[in-house]
Amino acid sequence: MRDLDHINTAEEEAYYEHHTFLADKGQSLIRIDKYLFNLLPNASRTKIQSACKANCILVNDKPVPPNYRVKPLDVIKVLLSRPPKEFQLIPEDIPLDILFEDEYLLVINKPAGMVVHPGAGNFSGTLVNALLFHYDNLPTQKQKLADDWILDRPGLVHRIDKNTSGILVIAKTELALQLLAKDFFEHNIERKYIALVWGKLSPPIGTISGYIGRHPANRKVMKLFEDESKGKWSVTHYKVMEAFLYHTRVECTLGTGRTHQIRAHFQSIKHPLLNDEEYGGKNLLYGVNSAKYKSFIQNLYELIPGQALHAYKLAFSHPIKKQWLSFEIPLPSCFEEILMRLRSYSSNSD
Repeated sequence: MRDLDHINTAEEEAYYEHHTFLADKGQSLIRIDKYLFNLLPNASRTKIQSACKANCILVNDKPVPPNYRVKPLDVIKVLLSRPPKEFQLIPEDIPLDILFEDEYLLVINKPAGMVVHPGAGNFSGTLVNALLFHYDNLPTQKQKLADDWILDRPGLVHRIDKNTSGILVIAKTELALQLLAKDFFEHNIERKYIALVWGKLSPPIGTISGYIGRHPANRKVMKLFEDESKGKWSVTHYKVMEAFLYHTRVECTLGTGRTHQIRAHFQSIKHPLLNDEEYGGKNLLYGVNSAKYKSFIQNLYELIPGQALHAYKLAFSHPIKKQWLSFEIPLPSCFEEILMRLRSYSSNSD
């Protein structure tokens, strides 16, 4: 964060909370400068250390030195000498595909291409804009954006990437939001995805795990590390559902829910998701080096807006009524079309 270049140590200066982080219950003991380096955009460890010395980094509401070691469930706050900028959310008449609704929550099917909440370059046409049009008085949490813009996240408990389709649960009351957020934090939610990856996976059933954090060279993407100080522990269980000549359809079950988890995990084992440009899945990784094959793959890319990933199942305990709710939705038609073409290509190449 560039603002950490301008820390003022004067005691009379007013400071404002810009970022708040809650350490996982399984968080290992690591220095706070290493911990925040993985979470704050454009922040070097030197800047973070200077902020600590200026009493601008608080843990459980107390200033800490740069060598403080983060513990499980620590509440970490980053203070700056100017207030964060507020962003006004505008309701927009965008239809919602509602799978379930009662007075406490709703479950929706988000199409690929829709951003969940506004951010840099996406300040309209998002799910949040749609929710504000269709619902009044949704409970909110604060979302920090780049350049210290802040906005409300009405009803949002979790999110999926812009080009990932699938199921999301939205809270309609403050209590439902708190209880669902707790269940997500404690990994009491069942989430399953269908992904289409490059190459043939072996073994057909497996687990990908490691510490996931911001890529040191490209802070927009995530990377898997062996060093626990560089990220948060992440787990994805997978099962091969269908094998093609040069691709595989897999079911993924989340053991944790980190940013870009499935995408970064499969890149780490050299099987990135088809058409995932940020994680190398748009390269021609497996197959023959022919104009016909390259044209075939390019035609597949044109069917979907981004990575071939679909959140097809979500199951959880109703936060108020306590009954177990389970939802499954089929693949989008464009995804099914890709599978049909891969089956045809594989059978015709035998």
